[in-house]
Amino acid sequence: MTGSTGMDRHHFAWLSIAAAVSTIAFKTFAWWITGSVGLLSDALESFVNLAGASFALWMIIVTRAPADRQHPFGHGKAEYFSSGFEGILILGASVGIIWAGAERLIQPKDIESPGWGLAWSAVATAVNLVVARVLGRAGERFNSIALKADSRHLMTDVWTSFGVIAGVGLVAFTGWLILDPLIAIAVGLNITREAVRLVRESVDGLMDRSLEPEALARAEAVLEGFRARGVSYRNLRTRRAGVSAFVQLTVLVPGEWTVREGHSLLDEIESALAGVLPGTEVTTHLEPLP
Repeated sequence: MTGSTGMDRHHFAWLSIAAAVSTIAFKTFAWWITGSVGLLSDALESFVNLAGASFALWMIIVTRAPADRQHPFGHGKAEYFSSGFEGILILGASVGIIWAGAERLIQPKDIESPGWGLAWSAVATAVNLVVARVLGRAGERFNSIALKADSRHLMTDVWTSFGVIAGVGLVAFTGWLILDPLIAIAVGLNITREAVRLVRESVDGLMDRSLEPEALARAEAVLEGFRARGVSYRNLRTRRAGVSAFVQLTVLVPGEWTVREGHSLLDEIESALAGVLPGTEVTTHLEPLP
Protein backbone atom coordinates (compact mmCIF):
# COMPACT_ATOMS: atom_id res chain seq x y z
CA MET A 1 0.00 0.00 0.00
CA THR A 2 1.25 3.45 -0.84
CA GLY A 3 -0.05 6.85 0.04
CA SER A 4 -1.04 9.68 -2.23
CA THR A 5 2.57 10.81 -2.43
CA GLY A 6 3.61 7.46 -3.91
CA MET A 7 5.96 6.84 -0.95
CA ASP A 8 5.99 3.45 0.69
CA ARG A 9 6.94 2.59 4.29
CA HIS A 10 10.58 1.94 3.47
CA HIS A 11 10.91 5.43 1.96
CA PHE A 12 9.92 6.94 5.31
CA ALA A 13 12.42 4.67 7.07
CA TRP A 14 15.15 6.05 4.80
CA LEU A 15 13.99 9.56 5.73
CA SER A 16 14.42 8.67 9.40
CA ILE A 17 17.95 7.37 8.73
CA ALA A 18 18.87 10.59 6.92
CA ALA A 19 17.51 12.66 9.81
CA ALA A 20 19.50 10.60 12.33
CA VAL A 21 22.76 11.07 10.42
CA SER A 22 22.27 14.83 10.15
CA THR A 23 21.30 15.28 13.80
CA ILE A 24 24.29 13.20 14.94
CA ALA A 25 26.54 15.66 13.10
CA PHE A 26 24.80 18.74 14.49
CA LYS A 27 24.57 17.52 18.11
CA THR A 28 28.07 16.07 18.24
CA PHE A 29 29.45 19.38 17.03
CA ALA A 30 27.33 21.18 19.63
CA TRP A 31 28.78 18.96 22.38
CA TRP A 32 32.34 19.32 21.02
CA ILE A 33 32.33 23.10 21.18
CA THR A 34 30.62 23.30 24.59
CA GLY A 35 31.69 20.23 26.56
CA SER A 36 28.14 20.01 27.97
CA VAL A 37 27.22 16.55 29.24
CA GLY A 38 23.59 17.44 28.56
CA LEU A 39 24.39 17.99 24.90
CA LEU A 40 26.48 14.82 24.95
CA SER A 41 23.45 12.87 26.18
CA ASP A 42 21.43 14.37 23.35
CA ALA A 43 24.05 13.34 20.79
CA LEU A 44 24.22 9.79 22.16
CA GLU A 45 20.48 9.37 21.75
CA SER A 46 20.82 10.33 18.08
CA PHE A 47 23.12 7.33 17.57
CA VAL A 48 20.31 5.23 19.03
CA ASN A 49 17.95 6.90 16.55
CA LEU A 50 20.21 5.82 13.69
CA ALA A 51 20.42 2.21 14.89
CA GLY A 52 16.67 2.07 15.46
CA ALA A 53 15.83 3.60 12.09
CA SER A 54 18.20 1.21 10.30
CA PHE A 55 16.67 -1.81 12.02
CA ALA A 56 13.17 -0.48 11.27
CA LEU A 57 14.06 -0.29 7.58
CA TRP A 58 15.28 -3.89 7.65
CA MET A 59 12.12 -5.13 9.35
CA ILE A 60 9.86 -3.16 6.98
CA ILE A 61 11.63 -4.80 4.04
CA VAL A 62 11.07 -8.20 5.69
CA THR A 63 7.33 -7.53 6.04
CA ARG A 64 7.07 -6.87 2.31
CA ALA A 65 8.00 -10.49 1.55
CA PRO A 66 4.92 -12.49 0.48
CA ALA A 67 3.53 -15.38 2.50
CA ASP A 68 5.37 -18.63 1.92
CA ARG A 69 5.19 -22.27 2.98
CA GLN A 70 7.00 -21.63 6.28
CA HIS A 71 5.13 -18.34 6.93
CA PRO A 72 1.58 -18.81 5.56
CA PHE A 73 0.31 -15.71 7.38
CA GLY A 74 3.07 -13.49 5.97
CA HIS A 75 5.87 -11.65 7.75
CA GLY A 76 3.93 -8.74 9.27
CA LYS A 77 5.08 -9.39 12.84
CA ALA A 78 8.65 -8.44 11.93
CA GLU A 79 7.78 -4.81 12.72
CA TYR A 80 7.33 -5.72 16.38
CA PHE A 81 10.98 -6.79 16.52
CA SER A 82 11.82 -3.28 15.31
CA SER A 83 9.92 -1.50 18.08
CA GLY A 84 11.30 -3.89 20.72
CA PHE A 85 14.86 -3.49 19.44
CA GLU A 86 14.52 0.28 19.46
CA GLY A 87 13.20 0.18 23.01
CA ILE A 88 16.22 -1.86 24.14
CA LEU A 89 18.59 0.58 22.40
CA ILE A 90 16.91 3.53 24.10
CA LEU A 91 17.23 1.78 27.45
CA GLY A 92 20.96 1.26 26.88
CA ALA A 93 21.42 4.89 25.92
CA SER A 94 19.55 6.04 29.03
CA VAL A 95 21.92 4.06 31.27
CA GLY A 96 24.93 5.71 29.59
CA ILE A 97 23.38 9.15 29.88
CA ILE A 98 22.57 8.75 33.58
CA TRP A 99 26.10 7.43 34.23
CA ALA A 100 27.69 10.41 32.44
CA GLY A 101 25.44 12.80 34.35
CA ALA A 102 26.36 11.22 37.68
CA GLU A 103 30.07 11.54 36.91
CA ARG A 104 29.63 15.21 36.02
CA LEU A 105 27.77 15.79 39.28
CA ILE A 106 30.89 14.63 41.10
CA GLN A 107 33.26 16.62 38.86
CA PRO A 108 31.48 19.72 37.49
CA LYS A 109 32.93 21.31 34.35
CA ASP A 110 32.45 24.71 32.74
CA ILE A 111 30.43 24.96 29.54
CA GLU A 112 32.21 26.70 26.67
CA SER A 113 30.64 28.65 23.79
CA PRO A 114 27.06 27.90 24.89
CA GLY A 115 25.55 30.18 22.24
CA TRP A 116 26.94 28.26 19.26
CA GLY A 117 26.27 24.94 20.93
CA LEU A 118 22.64 25.81 21.49
CA ALA A 119 22.29 27.04 17.91
CA TRP A 120 23.51 23.76 16.42
CA SER A 121 21.39 21.75 18.83
CA ALA A 122 18.34 23.81 17.87
CA VAL A 123 18.91 23.03 14.18
CA ALA A 124 19.06 19.30 14.97
CA THR A 125 15.91 19.57 17.07
CA ALA A 126 14.04 21.26 14.23
CA VAL A 127 15.04 18.44 11.87
CA ASN A 128 13.80 15.81 14.32
CA LEU A 129 10.52 17.64 14.91
CA VAL A 130 9.68 17.81 11.19
CA VAL A 131 10.65 14.19 10.54
CA ALA A 132 8.79 12.94 13.64
CA ARG A 133 5.57 14.56 12.42
CA VAL A 134 6.03 13.11 8.94
CA LEU A 135 6.71 9.62 10.34
CA GLY A 136 3.74 9.87 12.69
CA ARG A 137 1.35 10.63 9.82
CA ALA A 138 2.91 7.84 7.73
CA GLY A 139 2.60 5.41 10.64
CA GLU A 140 -1.12 6.15 10.93
CA ARG A 141 -1.62 5.92 7.16
CA PHE A 142 0.13 2.55 6.82
CA ASN A 143 -0.78 1.34 10.34
CA SER A 144 2.93 0.63 10.80
CA ILE A 145 4.14 0.11 14.36
CA ALA A 146 7.74 0.52 13.19
CA LEU A 147 7.08 4.02 11.83
CA LYS A 148 4.92 4.93 14.83
CA ALA A 149 7.69 3.81 17.21
CA ASP A 150 10.27 5.78 15.24
CA SER A 151 8.05 8.87 15.34
CA ARG A 152 7.51 8.61 19.08
CA HIS A 153 11.22 8.07 19.66
CA LEU A 154 12.05 11.18 17.65
CA MET A 155 9.44 13.20 19.55
CA THR A 156 11.04 12.03 22.80
CA ASP A 157 14.32 13.26 21.35
CA VAL A 158 12.71 16.60 20.52
CA TRP A 159 11.42 17.16 24.06
CA THR A 160 14.73 15.94 25.44
CA SER A 161 16.57 18.46 23.28
CA PHE A 162 14.28 21.24 24.43
CA GLY A 163 15.16 20.34 28.02
CA VAL A 164 18.89 20.18 27.31
CA ILE A 165 18.85 23.50 25.45
CA ALA A 166 16.98 25.10 28.33
CA GLY A 167 19.44 23.58 30.82
CA VAL A 168 22.54 24.75 29.00
CA GLY A 169 20.99 28.17 28.63
CA LEU A 170 20.27 28.32 32.36
CA VAL A 171 23.84 27.27 33.18
CA ALA A 172 25.18 30.03 30.94
CA PHE A 173 22.81 32.54 32.54
CA THR A 174 23.11 31.52 36.20
CA GLY A 175 26.54 29.88 36.33
CA TRP A 176 25.07 26.90 38.21
CA LEU A 177 27.08 24.04 36.71
CA ILE A 178 25.06 21.45 38.58
CA LEU A 179 22.08 22.09 36.28
CA ASP A 180 23.87 20.47 33.33
CA PRO A 181 24.29 16.96 34.83
CA LEU A 182 20.93 17.13 36.59
CA ILE A 183 19.19 17.74 33.27
CA ALA A 184 21.24 14.96 31.65
CA ILE A 185 20.01 12.55 34.35
CA ALA A 186 16.43 13.75 33.84
CA VAL A 187 16.85 13.10 30.11
CA GLY A 188 18.00 9.56 30.85
CA LEU A 189 15.03 8.87 33.11
CA ASN A 190 12.61 10.31 30.56
CA ILE A 191 13.78 8.13 27.68
CA THR A 192 13.79 5.08 29.98
CA ARG A 193 10.03 5.48 30.25
CA GLU A 194 9.68 5.55 26.46
CA ALA A 195 11.92 2.48 26.16
CA VAL A 196 9.70 0.47 28.50
CA ARG A 197 6.61 1.55 26.58
CA LEU A 198 8.05 0.46 23.22
CA VAL A 199 9.15 -2.92 24.56
CA ARG A 200 5.72 -3.50 26.10
CA GLU A 201 3.97 -2.72 22.81
CA SER A 202 6.34 -5.04 20.98
CA VAL A 203 5.55 -7.89 23.37
CA ASP A 204 1.81 -7.24 23.00
CA GLY A 205 2.10 -7.56 19.22
CA LEU A 206 4.16 -10.75 19.35
CA MET A 207 1.63 -12.24 21.79
CA ASP A 208 -1.24 -11.73 19.29
CA ARG A 209 -3.03 -8.95 21.09
CA SER A 210 -6.54 -8.29 19.79
CA LEU A 211 -7.46 -5.31 17.64
CA GLU A 212 -8.08 -1.96 19.28
CA PRO A 213 -11.49 -1.43 21.00
CA GLU A 214 -12.55 1.01 18.27
CA ALA A 215 -11.85 -1.57 15.55
CA LEU A 216 -13.70 -4.27 17.49
CA ALA A 217 -16.69 -1.97 17.89
CA ARG A 218 -16.82 -1.36 14.13
CA ALA A 219 -16.66 -5.09 13.44
CA GLU A 220 -19.40 -5.89 15.95
CA ALA A 221 -21.63 -3.14 14.51
CA VAL A 222 -21.33 -4.72 11.06
CA LEU A 223 -22.12 -8.19 12.38
CA GLU A 224 -25.12 -6.96 14.37
CA GLY A 225 -26.56 -5.62 11.11
CA PHE A 226 -26.87 -9.19 9.78
CA ARG A 227 -29.01 -10.41 12.70
CA ALA A 228 -32.15 -9.01 11.03
CA ARG A 229 -31.71 -11.73 8.39
CA GLY A 230 -32.09 -14.46 10.99
CA VAL A 231 -28.40 -15.24 11.40
CA SER A 232 -26.02 -14.92 14.33
CA TYR A 233 -22.32 -15.23 15.11
CA ARG A 234 -19.96 -16.34 17.88
CA ASN A 235 -16.26 -16.94 18.61
CA LEU A 236 -15.21 -13.56 17.25
CA ARG A 237 -11.40 -13.43 17.54
CA THR A 238 -9.00 -10.82 16.24
CA ARG A 239 -5.26 -10.18 16.17
CA ARG A 240 -2.85 -7.76 14.59
CA ALA A 241 0.46 -8.60 12.89
CA GLY A 242 2.21 -5.37 11.94
CA VAL A 243 0.28 -3.70 9.10
CA SER A 244 -1.97 -6.75 8.72
CA ALA A 245 -4.96 -7.72 10.83
CA PHE A 246 -6.88 -10.98 11.11
CA VAL A 247 -10.52 -11.62 12.09
CA GLN A 248 -12.03 -15.05 12.68
CA LEU A 249 -15.61 -15.88 13.58
CA THR A 250 -18.32 -18.55 13.35
CA VAL A 251 -21.51 -17.58 11.52
CA LEU A 252 -24.75 -19.36 12.50
CA VAL A 253 -27.54 -19.71 9.92
CA PRO A 254 -30.88 -21.58 9.80
CA GLY A 255 -30.33 -25.28 9.21
CA GLU A 256 -32.57 -25.36 6.15
CA TRP A 257 -30.31 -22.97 4.22
CA THR A 258 -28.50 -24.38 1.20
CA VAL A 259 -24.73 -24.39 0.95
CA ARG A 260 -25.01 -21.77 -1.80
CA GLU A 261 -27.04 -19.44 0.46
CA GLY A 262 -24.62 -19.84 3.35
CA HIS A 263 -21.57 -19.28 1.16
CA SER A 264 -23.12 -16.14 -0.32
CA LEU A 265 -23.78 -14.78 3.18
CA LEU A 266 -20.19 -15.43 4.25
CA ASP A 267 -18.93 -13.54 1.21
CA GLU A 268 -21.12 -10.56 2.20
CA ILE A 269 -19.92 -10.63 5.81
CA GLU A 270 -16.26 -10.88 4.83
CA SER A 271 -16.62 -8.02 2.37
CA ALA A 272 -18.44 -5.83 4.91
CA LEU A 273 -15.81 -6.45 7.60
CA ALA A 274 -12.98 -5.73 5.17
CA GLY A 275 -14.75 -2.47 4.33
CA VAL A 276 -14.68 -1.17 7.92
CA LEU A 277 -11.30 -2.76 8.74
CA PRO A 278 -9.05 -2.08 5.72
CA GLY A 279 -6.16 -4.49 5.27
CA THR A 280 -7.88 -7.18 7.33
CA GLU A 281 -8.00 -10.86 6.39
CA VAL A 282 -11.36 -12.29 7.45
CA THR A 283 -11.90 -16.02 7.99
CA THR A 284 -15.45 -17.33 8.59
CA HIS A 285 -16.85 -20.73 9.51
CA LEU A 286 -20.46 -21.72 8.85
CA GLU A 287 -22.62 -23.67 11.32
CA PRO A 288 -26.38 -24.23 11.72
CA LEU A 289 -28.31 -22.42 14.40
CA PRO A 290 -29.11 -24.66 17.37
